[in-house]
This record gives sequence, C-alpha cells and structure tokens, in this order.
Amino acid sequence: MRLLVIEDDKHLSDTVCETTRDLFEADQAFDGEEGLYLAQQNIYDVIILDIMMPGMNGYEVLTHLREYGISTPVLILTAKDSIDDKIQGFKKGADDYLVKPFHREELLLRLEAIVRRSVGGFREHTLSFKELKLNLKSRMVSIGEEAILLNGKQIDLLEYLMNNKNIIVTKEQIFDRVWGMDSNTTNTVIEVYISNLRKKFKAAGYDKYIKTIRGMGYMLSENGEDHE
Repeated sequence: MRLLVIEDDKHLSDTVCETTRDLFEADQAFDGEEGLYLAQQNIYDVIILDIMMPGMNGYEVLTHLREYGISTPVLILTAKDSIDDKIQGFKKGADDYLVKPFHREELLLRLEAIVRRSVGGFREHTLSFKELKLNLKSRMVSIGEEAILLNGKQIDLLEYLMNNKNIIVTKEQIFDRVWGMDSNTTNTVIEVYISNLRKKFKAAGYDKYIKTIRGMGYMLSENGEDHE
C-alpha cells in the first residue's frame, strides 16, 4: 500500500518511513506545496501530514485536498497539542490526529485503523471482490478455489483496482501508482496489463468486471456489464 509523508523535518520523515516500511511503500514531501502536488495524484492509501511547515501549512494542504475532492485518509502528525488545534484539524477533514512525540506502535495502529476503515481487510491482509481474493502479504490471487498466477505489476494493478472498486481510475493515476511518476516507460503499457488481467480472469468469467470507460480510464465494476 502507498503512503505519502508530508513533513519538513527530514529526520522525522525518514523515521516515519522506516517505522512503516513493513506495511507501506512511502513517498516523501518536505513542504506543503510539494505535498499537495503529490497528494493530488490520488494514488495514496493514506497521508501523514505535519501542520507547521514553511510556506503552505498542513491546514492549508488539507483544505485544498478536500476542496479538490481528494478523499484520501489523512493522519495529522504534529507538535500542536491544544484541543483547538485538534478541532480545527478534524473540521478541515482529517481522519485522525497524533501529537509528537509519538510511540511507533501507536502510529502503526492508528494507520492500520484508518486504512481498515477506508478499504477494509487490512488486518487480514486480504482484499476481496466477489469470489476474487488478493492476499497482500503472500501476494497470492484466487477466484473461488482456483489460484490465479500473476506477476508483480499485474498484482499491483489488481490491488489498485480492488482498492477502488466501482470507481473510475484514469490511466495517469494507474501509471503513477503502479509504475511511478519517474518511470521511463509510458502509460500505454497499462492497456497491455489490463488485457493480460482479463485473459487471466476469463476462464472464471471475471474478465467482464474489468471495464474500460472510454476517454476516462478503467474500473473494477460489480455490475459486470460489457466494457466499452
């Protein structure tokens, strides 16, 4: 799963990334403007956000995110510990609020709780869609009792679609999430991987659930209508 850490203290940001590395692949932003830009890509499962940063502060970042319709869960991590600060954070759209200094175990538990509420299945390390199962820990995929053999990027693509089931995701979002914004390839590779996923799922009749929304992107849809 993907985590964005928006924190101007590089040492603390590195500590957070190290603490969460068994659960998340983390990206770092060291100021509000960079953090807002990365968060707008809408490819993260959760964001850790500091408040006191030079330039654009955390409250402003959070306000812009919610105004732009970005619903990614946000955990505010800050030294500001007054009840007024906490109220302001929640009113602006934060999902949780943790005061520095913090215990690493508490940070992990709070992140688990946030992700479990937003996508479900986190503690069991399993994503589900009808009879399709993806174990995030073993990276094994199955439909009913039948194992489906997928490679690394195919699994990453499937995970992203399952985390956003019934939601259209654009090629740009998929590319940034699965291949990374700094990848040397192009987003035309997505069509190849979508096609391969459909071929893998066809025997079980699950290829029909991967829909192409012309001019917009792709969606894992529960209605199973033919893709356009």
